[in-house]
Amino acid sequence: MEEIGNLFATTREAAGITLKEVSEDLSIEEAILENIEDGRTGAFPDVFELKKFVYNYAKYLGLDAEKILEEFNEYIFEVTSKIPVKEIEKQVSENLKNQEESKVQKVISPYTKEEKKKINWIYIITFIIVISCFFFSIFWCIKQISEKLIIQAIISERII
Repeated sequence: MEEIGNLFATTREAAGITLKEVSEDLSIEEAILENIEDGRTGAFPDVFELKKFVYNYAKYLGLDAEKILEEFNEYIFEVTSKIPVKEIEKQVSENLKNQEESKVQKVISPYTKEEKKKINWIYIITFIIVISCFFFSIFWCIKQISEKLIIQAIISERII
């Protein structure tokens, strides 16, 4: 980050621009610009906000903002990715242990008790009755139609 800050400072000074002018043009406080030029990333609680400031400052100075952002991202990756693997494994095993303990020590009270789903038999019986009536009516209609056809066939045979 110091390299980026030095690049900003030298470019700004070569252009004859003061921090106050940059601050006014970008609507960024001078203290923030000083922290960026000095490479003090710890002064920024939000990395994404810092990234936005770096991008806008690079663009303002006429530098390749995309390239600067790539360097910034590499710096942030190097700083944040230095967690030892053993520390990660330790945290994972603690989390698994805590999950197992929480399953075993589950508190059951009238307020946290899981209720079994009740089957509403009235709806099931009503559904079965409706379906039965539907099929009965279909068979009855078929029977009535076939009887009429049989009667018509018998009548037509007697007439001939």
